[in-house]
Amino acid sequence: MIFLNYFISGISLGSIYAIIALGYTMVYGIAKMLNFAHGDVIMVGGYVCFYAVSRYGLNPFLGVAVAMLLCTILGIIVERLAYKPLRQAPSLAVLITAIGMSYFLQNTALLLWSSNPKVFPSIIGRGAFKLFDGALSVSHVTVLTIATCLVIMVVLSLFIGKTRLGKAMRACSEDKGAAQLMGINVNATISMTFAIGSGLAAIAGALLCSAYPTLMPTTGALPGIKAFTAAVFGGIGSVPGAFLGGLMLGVIEIFAKAYISSQLSDAVVFAVLIVVLLVKPAGLLGRMTQEKV
Repeated sequence: MIFLNYFISGISLGSIYAIIALGYTMVYGIAKMLNFAHGDVIMVGGYVCFYAVSRYGLNPFLGVAVAMLLCTILGIIVERLAYKPLRQAPSLAVLITAIGMSYFLQNTALLLWSSNPKVFPSIIGRGAFKLFDGALSVSHVTVLTIATCLVIMVVLSLFIGKTRLGKAMRACSEDKGAAQLMGINVNATISMTFAIGSGLAAIAGALLCSAYPTLMPTTGALPGIKAFTAAVFGGIGSVPGAFLGGLMLGVIEIFAKAYISSQLSDAVVFAVLIVVLLVKPAGLLGRMTQEKV
């Protein structure tokens, strides 16, 4: 039962990584940009939800909805101000801008909310389901996290595969020039991608802080990096790859903490990533593409 407890905890943590990784992989798949400010949008979502619930007394789920709305707007603003002017710029310039935006959001959070840690209220309480006469304990937050990840994955897959905007996103991912010639508004499509990714980041921020209640201005930094690792692990640009990579990364991390060392768990995670990329450079579900020069 201990093994099963660890496995469920890994799936729960991996579900959070998967939700965050979806934002990374969508932006990269369509705009070919690495949005390293994405982790800080998670932090903003966590703070907005915290103040909506603790200070203004909103229902926790309504607080998550408010955080999603504000993070969606923030994602659009960040894209318009920081990334849109760099559409034709070299990749290095975009990368440096993303890192700069990340530090800007972190320091703005320090000014607004200080560096004092805050205890995040659980979205659905701290209770747990007891199974097998109490031998297996699954917290309500764990069940909510896994269920939320599955719902998001299904809805996002249907959205990308069936809706007009989803098809526009796939067209931009394949060839922006051809998509524009076919009448697709590429700029609006990229902005919408940032908006969806930032909305998902708000959900991930609330779930992350509910599972690990200490909230600080660097809340999203390390999970953001690990979620980016999960996106690369599964094949960045692939939505199913982000989902698979997130789940596998969470399970590996929890088992590394349990059976190897809590201090070396991050090293184990990144070592596994290196091995996977040496064997399959495009990631587990990624595909190698050849570009004509």
